[in-house]
Parts: sequence; structure tokens; C-alpha cells
Amino acid sequence: MATIDRRATTLALAHALSAAERGLAVIPLSRTKLPALRSPHRDDPDPRPCHGECGRFGHGVYDASTEPRRIRELFAAAPWATGYGIACGLHPHHLIGVDLDTKSDTDSSTALRELALRHLFTIPDTVVVVTPSGGRHLWLSGPPDVVVPNSASRLAPGIDIRGAGGYLVGPGSRTEQGVYGTAPGTSGLAPAPCPPELLRLLLPPPTTPARDRRSTDSEHSAYSTYSTHSTHSANERQGQGLVQFVLAAHEGQRNTRLFWAACRAYENGFGPQLIAPLVRAAVRTGLTEREARSTIASAARMTAPPPRRQPDGG
Repeated sequence: MATIDRRATTLALAHALSAAERGLAVIPLSRTKLPALRSPHRDDPDPRPCHGECGRFGHGVYDASTEPRRIRELFAAAPWATGYGIACGLHPHHLIGVDLDTKSDTDSSTALRELALRHLFTIPDTVVVVTPSGGRHLWLSGPPDVVVPNSASRLAPGIDIRGAGGYLVGPGSRTEQGVYGTAPGTSGLAPAPCPPELLRLLLPPPTTPARDRRSTDSEHSAYSTYSTHSTHSANERQGQGLVQFVLAAHEGQRNTRLFWAACRAYENGFGPQLIAPLVRAAVRTGLTEREARSTIASAARMTAPPPRRQPDGG
């Protein structure tokens, strides 16, 4: 039988109730980070899928709630709980967790930065939970009716995704490895919207046959704000991403980011249209207009196609 640590359980319940006040559905966790309540169907000779319809506790994230009374009942049923889990994918935040692991051979934080550079997005200021091993959980919110699946290292080595049906260990939880806590300056933040470019990477590629597409119209409409339907809108979206990429530059990387963004714009055929927005963005980061225009001009020269050779005269 699990050892009961009354103080740890009381603290976990307090943290769980606080999270519920923010609209986050919670369940009690044991020191192993697993749901504290075992399935009530574990001894059934022929267990059938149950997501809590039986009315008993022990269905993992399907027990998750924001109701204080139910949360107290869950913890009363699991007095050995020392932490709490936050269910992902539920209203109102539709939480997506980006788990940056420190145990992988590849630096997961660097891998995420490289993905951001390659796909033209920046990670917004959001809740960051620090794990006892030094890893980080980034909390992002997704759009309604878009199901983000759980995955392990599919996005990049060392980056796991917690989506619908998954959960994140909540800050203040005590586990066998130590205590989870929020990174300084992030505890008061709300989960920031997931960048559209990152969201596309998290969703599985469409595999629906053409004849069955009518049944997925609702999913497509829910995703419409995150996708484009013409070359013009695609260029506009990419241009906005490049401008945001420049705006996110810190001192020491302003020229580099501006040059990279301008190169991508010219390579994709809309460099001239993006000159003015890129200049304005660069000036806001601290560059002078002259410096910005010079950098963009260098990018234009760098990406210009080589002149065609004239055939030798006969």
C-alpha cells in the first residue's frame, strides 16, 4: 500500500484547486507521476472500454474536473497522492504541452529553436514548468475542435507532445524525482496560443480519401484560421511570419534575422512587397532604417538568379 504523506497531499490538493480556478481540469497523481486511482475495471474478466460512464473513479484523464467538490472527492479517494495532473485538450484552454526532455542525446531546446527558424514561428511568452530533472514543459493553447495527438520525439528528438487524452504534471507536484515548479515570471501567464506553423507540425498528415472528405468538413472549418487556400494568402501568411521573426530579434541577432527573413522572402518571390514591413520591423528592434535597407539589399543580391549566359556568336 502506498505511503501516505498528509502534508504533500494537502499541498497537492491546494495546487490542484488553484489550477482548477484557472479553468484547468485536474486529477490526483502518485509519486510515480501516474494517476493515483487505479481502474475500477482492472479485475473484470472481460473489461470493456469505459471513460467514466460507470460513475466510479479511476479512469485517468477522464476523471479530470474543474469542480472543487469533485476534485476534493478525487483526492479523498487517493490520500497517497502527492501531485496532480492537468488534462490537455479540454475547454477552455485546449491545452497543448511541449515537453522538452533533458535525457535525450540531442538538446531539445536547440531542436525547437531550429524548428522555429525553419518553419518561421516564434514561441510566445507562456507558462513554463520546470521539471526536477531540468526539463521544461511549455503550455500552449490550441483552437477548439482541433485534436492534437500525443507523440514522443516525432517532432524532433527529445520533444514530446501532450495533447488530447494526455496530461501534464502540474507545478507544485512532488514526485520521486523532486518537485515541479514554474519558471520565474511565467506563473501568472495564461497559456499562449500555439503558433499556426507549429500547430501544423503537430497534426498528423491528412489521410482521408476524397470520397470521405465530407465527414471531416467540421475539422477543416475549425482549422481554417490556421490554413490558407490560395498562393496569395500563403505568401501573406509567410510574410507575416517573417516580420514576426524579425520583431522577435534580440540585440546581437537583429541583422542576422533580418537578412535570413529577407532571403526567404526573395526566394519565394515576394521580396519587393515585404521590404517596407521588414524595414519597419527592423527599426522597431533597434536598427536604423539605413542599416535595415542595406541588409535587405544584400539579401536581394544574394538570392538573385545568376545572369543567363549569352550563346557564343557564330
